[in-house]
Amino acid sequence: MKLLTYEAQGLHKMGIQTEKGIVDVQATAEKTGVTNVETDIMSVIAGGEQATNQLSKLLKQAEETETTVYVDSENLVWGPSVTKPHKIICVGLNYRKHADETNAPYPEVPILFNKFDNTLTGHNSEIPVPKVTEKLDYEVELAIVIGKKAKYVSEADALDYVFGYSTANDLSARDLQMRTPQWMLGKIGDKFSPMGPYLVTADEVDNPNNLNLKTTVNGEVKQNSNTSDMIFNCSEIVSYISQYLTLEPGDIILTGTPEGVVLGLPEDQQRYIQPGDVITCEIEKLGALTNYYVEEK
Repeated sequence: MKLLTYEAQGLHKMGIQTEKGIVDVQATAEKTGVTNVETDIMSVIAGGEQATNQLSKLLKQAEETETTVYVDSENLVWGPSVTKPHKIICVGLNYRKHADETNAPYPEVPILFNKFDNTLTGHNSEIPVPKVTEKLDYEVELAIVIGKKAKYVSEADALDYVFGYSTANDLSARDLQMRTPQWMLGKIGDKFSPMGPYLVTADEVDNPNNLNLKTTVNGEVKQNSNTSDMIFNCSEIVSYISQYLTLEPGDIILTGTPEGVVLGLPEDQQRYIQPGDVITCEIEKLGALTNYYVEEK
């Protein structure tokens, strides 16, 4: 199932992408007379398989009774695919070729840092290039979204705690990131974590450790790799983090970026993100996330 959020009257509403269009879940439930279905993305994540089964039944019943309500997709204002995570945990230097291009040794354990919910935004949104940086970089990343409380989980069981996956861009202000040994300052700018367009349930993804992912800047391919190049795979990441804190439904884990970032280029070839740029991050099975970069006012 491909879930999504969109903005309406100042709120995030939930939709489902189907072959016929984007279904307005709340309006469809009301028109169909169904009351036992979750209509908020965070409630669906927390409800897990039971919640998605209810949504599947709603779609089927609405189709049979011709009561499906579709969203006007042309005027849709997309929201982030997860709206209110407790935590956003990121993994640094997690692709072999990315470590190679930045002349960094392969980490022996996952390098973790955090972002906050001010960084979240959706597909097709405008992102201001902050005045405080001259080196804003792109990073296509597979986002893991946790579906059940996880503490001390084994690698063998780790993916059982995953609700789904999304495409993300871990925007990074390199000059701020490298100012100190702590990377946080370069990672926490407003709208620095666009996610979407969809939150795709784990059953549709199957193996997250073998997905093609790429970034295009103004139509030119800059990153083109596969999650199989990860140093620590998705099971290892979830298990490792769960040893140190409790992961909760809706928590987001950004799993690192492959080679092709601006930072990895020779200095005379580095062109960082500028106002006017259009950047698309795309991951197999998860969809393409496009954002438009503008001057900060």
